[in-house]
Amino acid sequence: MKLGSLFDGSGGFPLGGIIAGMTPVWSSEIEPFPIRVTEKRLPSVRHYGDVSKLNGADLEPVDVVTFGSPCQDMSLAGKRAGLDGARSGLFFQAVRIIKEMRAKYGRPRFAVWENVRGALSSAGGEDFRRVLEELCRIKDDAADVPRPKKWQSAGLIWGNGYSVAWRVLDAQYWGVPQRRKRIYLVADLDGDSAGKILFESEGVSGHSEKMQAAWKDFARTAQNGVGETGWGKEVLNDQGGSAISVEHDLSPTLRAETHQHLPIVYGLCSYESNSMKSSNPYSGIYRADTARTLDINGGSPACNQGGMLVLFDNHRKDARYTGPCDASPTINSYLGTGGLNAPLVCSDYKCPPVVNADWRVRMITPLECARLQGFPDWWTDGLTDSEPSDAEVRKWQGIFDEYCDINGKKRKTASQVRKWLMTEPTDAAKYKMWGNGVALPCVVFVLAGIVWEVNNANK
Repeated sequence: MKLGSLFDGSGGFPLGGIIAGMTPVWSSEIEPFPIRVTEKRLPSVRHYGDVSKLNGADLEPVDVVTFGSPCQDMSLAGKRAGLDGARSGLFFQAVRIIKEMRAKYGRPRFAVWENVRGALSSAGGEDFRRVLEELCRIKDDAADVPRPKKWQSAGLIWGNGYSVAWRVLDAQYWGVPQRRKRIYLVADLDGDSAGKILFESEGVSGHSEKMQAAWKDFARTAQNGVGETGWGKEVLNDQGGSAISVEHDLSPTLRAETHQHLPIVYGLCSYESNSMKSSNPYSGIYRADTARTLDINGGSPACNQGGMLVLFDNHRKDARYTGPCDASPTINSYLGTGGLNAPLVCSDYKCPPVVNADWRVRMITPLECARLQGFPDWWTDGLTDSEPSDAEVRKWQGIFDEYCDINGKKRKTASQVRKWLMTEPTDAAKYKMWGNGVALPCVVFVLAGIVWEVNNANK
């Protein structure tokens, strides 16, 4: 089976397709860094840019089209402009491309849509109703999907010669220690198998266990991987700036928006002096190191300075920590570094003791983000080019031009692009890609279910 991926991001759907037994042939993405990653890792896949410029009739026909269309306008953490928002509205471009391809080739048979759980409640449930109706109308122009009082986390529509099913999958139950709830929707545009793929295949076929084993073989080693039972650490889970809760053996959901907290964890740390120490009431600041917690052999020597903890929010003045002890005091944003949110710990006697003296708070690393999404450690390695050719620079300058024009940014010069190709990618670029990406084991499960159903039907 052939697969095409729209809004490709980190390449999770093509990679998941390979693990499940599919052949990815093309993808579409405008973000330069994810393109840089997937061109390196998936060189046989043809890469396209802006979906609004694609015509499905001109693309190589595929059996499955996947698309995790931009979710920011429907996310619970966003302003919720809904499906009519500039970014989430790109969903309709994907539907158009599928229709165009089917009009010419009679394919794809399957469409797979992934999105945030907030899509179920966006615009009072109207956005998800429109998603279902638009997908049904690929096959039936007269399809009319009613809106219930509340959309459930799983459901199924049977139409005349087609079916659409959806299910909220939480990545923590599919092999990675990250709480990440996402809607996975399968449309079988020429059959009634959508429900079988999402609900029946898991228990009766045995394919789920086989595909999970295949994913683990690919994504981890005995020394470096994420264990099935989690990572054995307590995690501080940011709730969008208003509160921070404690999780055990589980990471919070990865996020891509830079105005929100990166996931932060308890870790062993080293002391770092703070130049602003004399100007703030919380003296003795400690910044956490970047020891890897998801590596079972990771960690660093414990530091013994101090024994108190406060949480620092770089953008909001009301972030608090709620956990085993009383909430820590609010730390005002004037302590900020001006960059990404920097969790800090403090040894001042004014701070209430909330954790053991040997543990500190730190930001999660990009490597850990890759592991939390179920990807191999090396997925973003080896991207620098010490001597990019002029042709390569021109190609990437075109990619940047398209991205900058769409996002209202200033175009990059050839020398800037050349330097970008020769430079190790920034952590910020990696954080954004992983936060926007898919959890690989969930993708493998869904795509393997399609392969299982088609093979089962052909027996």
